[in-house]
Amino acid sequence: MSTTSRERNARCSVARSLEVLGEKWTLLVVREAFFGVTRFADFRARLGVAPDVLTARLETLVEGGVLERRPYRDEGQRQREEYVLTEAGAELKTVLAAFVAWGDVHRPSGFGPSIAYVDRETEAPVRLAFVAEDGRELAPEDVDVVAGPGALVAAAG
Repeated sequence: MSTTSRERNARCSVARSLEVLGEKWTLLVVREAFFGVTRFADFRARLGVAPDVLTARLETLVEGGVLERRPYRDEGQRQREEYVLTEAGAELKTVLAAFVAWGDVHRPSGFGPSIAYVDRETEAPVRLAFVAEDGRELAPEDVDVVAGPGALVAAAG
């Protein structure tokens, strides 16, 4: 019995993540949230994204558990909602750092990095790495990608 691509995607961590994060503008909204942006108008002003697109991306991020809505009210104004990173959203910091590292090498702007990741205490630069269970840092070429226990592996034959 063969499996459908839908079944394969349901088991694939990348495919499931892309259901929430895979649309254009989504990771840029998350990037802005890391810079402290929480309000619709501020996301729109910083990103220059159409309001209907931003509404859809924010909704997807809320439904996906990356952002949560919180009510706020400026003096003399009606109540509105702001968008705040959840714990799951905060854990996307490493994902964004990986995008930044890749983009700085493979899609350079000519202006230098636009984002830097630094140690909160020392402000010294930090970088992402693969780290083995024994603490050794591994180069990307020393790390293999293998099927996990949830993978649908086609039978050989």
